[in-house]
Amino acid sequence: MPIDVRYDPENVFARILRGDIPSDRVYEDTEFVAFRDIQPSAPVHIVLIPRGQPPTSAASVGDSDAPWLGRMVVLASRIAREQGLTPGGYRLVVNCGDDAGQTVGHFHLHILGGWILGPVA
Repeated sequence: MPIDVRYDPENVFARILRGDIPSDRVYEDTEFVAFRDIQPSAPVHIVLIPRGQPPTSAASVGDSDAPWLGRMVVLASRIAREQGLTPGGYRLVVNCGDDAGQTVGHFHLHILGGWILGPVA
């Protein structure tokens, strides 16, 4: 997915938010929805998305996004704790563009854990 600032209201996450596509939700409130990834990369793989039409990628965020991005990271840590991932650890991942493996143009965060993930860098 090329990095693009135009939001596609038909992307898979927008469709999940509208209820057009079912999801195994583990959390939702007025601002965010978290659900199990249908192609998990770890025993626990949860995708956390903001409601509405957020920036399409991390490359599109600006200073005005800092408040909800901060709340999103705090929520991701809470979800990881509720999923039992804090004793061994977990990974929060934000992919940005094709070369990083981003496939949906809706800012999102992956919560991964449940086994040894190994070093990234």
